[in-house]
Amino acid sequence: MYVNKFTMNTKLTLNLDKGVIDQAKSYAKNNHVSLSKLVENYLDSLTKRSEKKSNVSPLVESLTGVIPSGNYDDKKGYKDYLSEKYS
Repeated sequence: MYVNKFTMNTKLTLNLDKGVIDQAKSYAKNNHVSLSKLVENYLDSLTKRSEKKSNVSPLVESLTGVIPSGNYDDKKGYKDYLSEKYS
């Protein structure tokens, strides 16, 4: 990823729930990152995600979530498929 060393930082004032701020500060501290960097990274990922989303075809979008996530063992799945097919 290219990082522009000449970016200009700008102050931003936000009004957020105190509980959310406290949790975010705790998360940032536990992950050794500043709260500002955490918010910056989140906003950056949001804008990049929406840019990527526009490049996805409707077919690919409709297939999202079809394949189960998690601990799926494809070798076992294939073995089960063959076993069922040839039994």
